Amino acid sequence: MAEKINFGDYVELKVKGKTVRGILLPSYEEKTILIKLDSGYNIGFRKEDVEMKKIKTRKEETAEFKLKQNPKLPSISFVITGGTISSRLDYETGGVKWLMRPEQLFALSPKLLEVVNIRKIERPFMIASENMSAQHWQKIAGIASKLLNEKENEGLIITHGTDTLHFTSAALSFMLRDLNKPLCLTYSQRSIDRGSSDAVLNLLCAGRAALSEIAEVMLVGHATSSDNYCHAIRGTKVRKMHTSRRDTFKAINEPPLAKVYADGKLEILNKEYKKKDKSKQVNEDTAFEEKVALIKYYPGASPEILNFLVDKKYKGVVIEGTGLGHVATEESSKNWLPAIKRAIEQEVVVAISAQTLFGRLQPLVYAPGRKLAELGVIHTEDMLPEVAYVKLGWILGHTQNAKEVKHLMLTNIAGEINRKLSESDFLY
Repeated sequence: MAEKINFGDYVELKVKGKTVRGILLPSYEEKTILIKLDSGYNIGFRKEDVEMKKIKTRKEETAEFKLKQNPKLPSISFVITGGTISSRLDYETGGVKWLMRPEQLFALSPKLLEVVNIRKIERPFMIASENMSAQHWQKIAGIASKLLNEKENEGLIITHGTDTLHFTSAALSFMLRDLNKPLCLTYSQRSIDRGSSDAVLNLLCAGRAALSEIAEVMLVGHATSSDNYCHAIRGTKVRKMHTSRRDTFKAINEPPLAKVYADGKLEILNKEYKKKDKSKQVNEDTAFEEKVALIKYYPGASPEILNFLVDKKYKGVVIEGTGLGHVATEESSKNWLPAIKRAIEQEVVVAISAQTLFGRLQPLVYAPGRKLAELGVIHTEDMLPEVAYVKLGWILGHTQNAKEVKHLMLTNIAGEINRKLSESDFLY
């Protein structure tokens, strides 16, 4: 009798004279055999073309990993919030599932435990990052401020899904005042049990950065598609730029703060950073106005979009504008000037950011920009649209006085404005 083969078993396939090995996965197509290769990628074959035998039986997860304290190493703490970095392959479905215990993350990344002593692990929630909201940012900020103010901690690592990580990094940059130690957000594009996972290097480099002298909210992750080093990028100057590459996060309008290597080498690339000062106390400042929207202008976009938000009592709107910060301003049914004028008259703050992401808005170069500036639209310098949205929500949580809001939007609070853009700041 042939040996029974189950999903999750490591198998060998002979396909038209070639040999392929991997983990057997369930397939939604009856006539297809699907396996996960050692590289982490999935591949399917027609059943009729395949001879299959079992090499190894899948091991059930029975042993519980116990995280051991090592007081001889410098201590950091973790906040685990979900995302791909907190997931692993589910052999029953072929998809990924949340880790059952946060300690499993470190069982799959043991090198980190040779560098730092993990003092505390907080898991406030486990969600995919598209489900994040201001309430989640506020909760993370509250936990982060307490952990950073504990003298035993040298720094903090937050694990997070990639899709809205740059929103969270911006929110924490504004919500945590007088940062005293490194706060490193990190991620994984591929689940931690995959051979091609970026989680191991990202965690290790985040651990190194968390022990550094850079007291910033920063994202730490692959700088290239290879496993050679990571970039540490300021939380208000980072953006996800690719759906699946491991080096998806890039610095926008300034260089990364540093290159971080697995062996502990840290090469400063941007000298404009705040230095660690353990004598300071982090102040939690999480006020946030949720009636703020981020909308994208496009050719033919109707100003009714803005009118709708005004009617729904929104307090602020950030528009991703074209060029140097424009929307349609000619006399036609698509002219946005009347809708913007109405919004501002009804005390709705209207700001514009750049769809191009790189570069600075220049409202006085062309007539459309001048018309918008005359109405009172705030052109947000070189801020990323997502950062402008988060910043406006944070400011409106403190004041709704139009003059104060404009002054604060144009004040560099958390490194979100770079006053001196150079050639090297583009596509670093």
